[in-house]
Amino acid sequence: MNLRILIVVIILVAMVAGFFVFSTSWNWLAVAFNSRVSFMKLPEWHPRGFSFGLDLQGGTHLVYEADLKDISSSDKNDALESVRDVIERRVNLFGVAEPLVQLENPQAEKPRLIVELAGISDIASAIKMIGETPVLEFKELPRAFGATEQANIEDFVNTGLTGRHLVKAELSFEQTTNKPEVSLKFNDEGTKLFKEITERNLSRPVAIFLDGLPISIPTVQAVISDGQAVITGQFSVPEARQLAQRRNAGAFPVPIHLISQQTIGPSLGAASLAASLKAGLIAMAVLAAFMLLWYRVPGFFASLALIIYIAFLLGIFKLIPITLTLAGIAGVIMSLAIALDANVLIFERMKEEARLGKSYALVVHDGFARAWTSIRDSNLTTILTSIILYWQGTGTIKGFALTLMIGTVLSMFTSITVTRSFLLSLVGTKVEKWKFLLRLPEISKP
Repeated sequence: MNLRILIVVIILVAMVAGFFVFSTSWNWLAVAFNSRVSFMKLPEWHPRGFSFGLDLQGGTHLVYEADLKDISSSDKNDALESVRDVIERRVNLFGVAEPLVQLENPQAEKPRLIVELAGISDIASAIKMIGETPVLEFKELPRAFGATEQANIEDFVNTGLTGRHLVKAELSFEQTTNKPEVSLKFNDEGTKLFKEITERNLSRPVAIFLDGLPISIPTVQAVISDGQAVITGQFSVPEARQLAQRRNAGAFPVPIHLISQQTIGPSLGAASLAASLKAGLIAMAVLAAFMLLWYRVPGFFASLALIIYIAFLLGIFKLIPITLTLAGIAGVIMSLAIALDANVLIFERMKEEARLGKSYALVVHDGFARAWTSIRDSNLTTILTSIILYWQGTGTIKGFALTLMIGTVLSMFTSITVTRSFLLSLVGTKVEKWKFLLRLPEISKP
């Protein structure tokens, strides 16, 4: 691509990103333009705002307790991970982005799950949103239980088949009576378990329990090997449909109980956000001033590339969107220094190339080419560290790692492409001969 076209494209995309991030500035421009020009009108732009975490936006803090008394030690971790996945999936269904779900004391008999929902100030809505998804269990009578004995609810024992083995649940209707029922489809493990249960309980009852209460106690008439079952009961159509929807949203493998709830106001978050933005602006101003004073024209281009970098970075955060927390903003501020670190390496390498008597065009080209390996290795190290932090970390650690990783990847583009394009635009101009402004040693004529 022609260098001038590339620079124009970069600037135009940066302007679009800037207006996307600061939509009020575009709307102000549109109003001013429309008031003066009659033959065309600029539309106002109202993109969605940034997504902020609980520490910046306020929200709801809930603590649940998981009951693992009926779960073997080897299955506890899997059960807790399943509970966490279900909560995240159910909350996301209602549009809450990036819920924080943390495990506390996972080895305890009743470990806790910390749930934080940013932007949800109504605790009742938050509790309803998560919901105590009904615990679905299939139970059987002990083999010693006689066929003529009258069975009570407490006589039934667990079979190991629960709601966590479900793949799909849907509303259906019984063919003869047209009564609503819920059809179930099990996964491979559940299909195997259900076949074994029906094999050993031919002509015997198998009870379906929901939240500890039996809703259906059918007698097994045949071995069922296709992994399908039906829940029948005194359901209305809305009740059966809701049960199927809640099953599809995820089934808790163990009961959970809400033990603590708290609404967190946004006042502290607003103050923290303002302080973080102030720190970011100060950091950006100090870095730009240093680059301008020390590297002059190249420093000016690096500062301009930094502004473009910020526009692109915030645009990505707003577009995806990425939930910003205080830790995430710290990652953004740290990425500012990383964005300029590559430029420092390049400019210092350009000085070394200039001392060899090369032309300005070769100085820029070779300076970038020879600094690339150092930039690549240092940034890859940061990216790999961020990936590990995101993979192994939770909550705020993930937020910091994600923003740092995206910022580092983007900084490689702005340093190698944007700054380089600006510097190459000086080739053939009078500026390339002004050693003081370029802060380069004596450069031979091309």
